[in-house]
Amino acid sequence: MIRTILLTLAAATVLSAQPAYDLLLKGGYVIDPKNRISKLSDVAIAGGKIAKVAPNIPDTEAKRVADVRGLYVTPGLIDIHVHVYTGTGLRALTGDDSVQPDAFSFRSGVTTMVDAGTAGWRNFPDFRQRIIERAKTRVLAFLNIVGGGMAPTPNTENDPADMDVDATARMARENKDVIVGIKTAHYHGPAWFAVDRSVQAGEATGLPVMVDFGYTTKERNLTALLEQKLRAGDIYTHCYSGHRDELLNGKINPAMWVGRKRGIIFDLGHGGGSFYWNVAVPAFQEKFYPDVISTDLHSGSMNSGMKNMINVMSKVLNLGASIGDVILWSTWKPAQVINRPELGHLDVGAPADVTVLRVEKGKFGFLDAAGARMDGNKLLTAEMTIRDGKVMWDLNGHAAVDWKVFKYKKREQPK
Repeated sequence: MIRTILLTLAAATVLSAQPAYDLLLKGGYVIDPKNRISKLSDVAIAGGKIAKVAPNIPDTEAKRVADVRGLYVTPGLIDIHVHVYTGTGLRALTGDDSVQPDAFSFRSGVTTMVDAGTAGWRNFPDFRQRIIERAKTRVLAFLNIVGGGMAPTPNTENDPADMDVDATARMARENKDVIVGIKTAHYHGPAWFAVDRSVQAGEATGLPVMVDFGYTTKERNLTALLEQKLRAGDIYTHCYSGHRDELLNGKINPAMWVGRKRGIIFDLGHGGGSFYWNVAVPAFQEKFYPDVISTDLHSGSMNSGMKNMINVMSKVLNLGASIGDVILWSTWKPAQVINRPELGHLDVGAPADVTVLRVEKGKFGFLDAAGARMDGNKLLTAEMTIRDGKVMWDLNGHAAVDWKVFKYKKREQPK
């Protein structure tokens, strides 16, 4: 009996001596907009969750310590406008023009990507099985109102016959764990088929609608869209494109202000042709800021003016926004927009999605979608990206062990 008690006490002593945390981010400047934290603090992670956010957590309480002094520690970045339905064999956004999520997300500080309508109800099961379920990045989606998504003919995004409200709503309900909204884009036809049917699907599912408005006509104009068609919580993407009279006589179109008062969300959505300095600069001068920052990532935009999420955030920073607002618009606000309140913050118990950023000071050049340059003096760099507690990107080895003391494992001969 005494021996059993002694063994139990010994085991308890060993367990109590084990570090409480798997990883400790030490000495960074934490910005967590949801919790109104903006100060030097440490972040401890255990079991894939945020375990503690507090100053001066002892190093001895963690198995691994990352020195992040001089860096910003934020919730994992959320990019709500990407195209990642690749590998279909089609020469389209639903195919060759999309990108593989893990190849691009973590190195840009992004832990959650939201595909913006690349798939519709007809091909979403394939998208889910081949991309969403295999990615280490958290991939969510807006479902295109068009059954074939952003694919070429015969089911183009201009075909009202393929805008099936019931089928779209059914697919959204069947995949409610990953589908966060309805999308319409690139519609060139007359009337309001694409928007109206998207809103009908949104009402049937309780989901927001994201609208890439395409080309306007006398009837289908920005005023009608923002003042009559869209609902509170719906999303107007590409808000600094200038293609749809976002500016009138050098000033923000009054319809934009009305839309904001009605609760419509304005998404930056840079892309390959939807962000221009001659629209964004006067908009920022009037303090018409984006609600959310996103990339409209695809193979064209990533290799032209857009670059990546942190480059777009850097542009907004150099337009005069504070670092706190830039982080808000890239974390907690998009989490709210897509109704995923478990994301975008550092609450204890939340998924340990964390981004560590460096703000470099110097002279930098930033391009818009036309290839025009604006000089800036601040550039964001992704130093570390952590997804569910796992270090997925570590630019300068903050969480790594020096090679001289690293315990290398002998490589086994392949059988």
